[in-house]
Amino acid sequence: MIKKAIESRRYLFKFYYIGSKKFHGSQRQKSLLTIEECLLNALKERDYIQSVKSSRMDFASRTDRFVSARGAAFSCNTEKHPILMEINTALPTELGIWAYAEVPTNFLSRFNADLRHYKYIVPQPLSFLENNFSINLKIMLKACKKLEGKHNFKNFAKIDKNENKTIRDIDYANISVVNDYLIFDFKSRAYLRQQIRRIVKKILELGMREINYEEFLLLFDDSKEISYQPADASGLILWDIKYDKKIKFIIDLKSKERMINYFFNQELKFGHKQQLFKILQQNNFS
Repeated sequence: MIKKAIESRRYLFKFYYIGSKKFHGSQRQKSLLTIEECLLNALKERDYIQSVKSSRMDFASRTDRFVSARGAAFSCNTEKHPILMEINTALPTELGIWAYAEVPTNFLSRFNADLRHYKYIVPQPLSFLENNFSINLKIMLKACKKLEGKHNFKNFAKIDKNENKTIRDIDYANISVVNDYLIFDFKSRAYLRQQIRRIVKKILELGMREINYEEFLLLFDDSKEISYQPADASGLILWDIKYDKKIKFIIDLKSKERMINYFFNQELKFGHKQQLFKILQQNNFS
């Protein structure tokens, strides 16, 4: 009896991860544990793919070590209909797939993305920044609005030797305050390497009066070479990647519950540590 060949289909997946110390960024690297390597191994283990090449697996974004994601994406071909919890059981709890959509066979998660939304959470509470630096939120918001539109972001990025296209469009840049923490939001189709972290670094310096607005504007002058370190990677979150509205994601409720439970348990764990150190600071020695 001749077995009928199973038709391969292409799917787009949404996934989350926490940029913990054990992961050396998202991109595959030889002899190092990464987010992509974990996903690849889980898909192989559960017989969804044979290899990156045969599955035409591609990832929509690459992030540095300690960066987290809530709505990252990848696409690949598979002969099995996705059962997300089947895949998630082969993944560590700080990483998981929570939604999928069937897409055309020529679809690429990276190049078919319409918008990438990042958030950056400043690690120090706003009250601490106000007490120690008299932070100027008004001028920080002014700088965010200046970033919107098309600019040469050469001085806001880590430029590789072969990188000669440094003009990007930022659709939205803003700062909000949530539970005494400053949160940056950036929306754009594409970014340069370390672009957001370097933007955050300079806007924070501006708000803390370490540079003035004229010095901030000099960063837009691509005839200059201005070098500095980016903001801490642990504050950055790849919040979401938007695609054509015709693509309808199916959210797996058990996988979503797995994700939310992990976030909740981590909040309890670190919330307890925060209270511990607050109490230890009390000046009531006897």
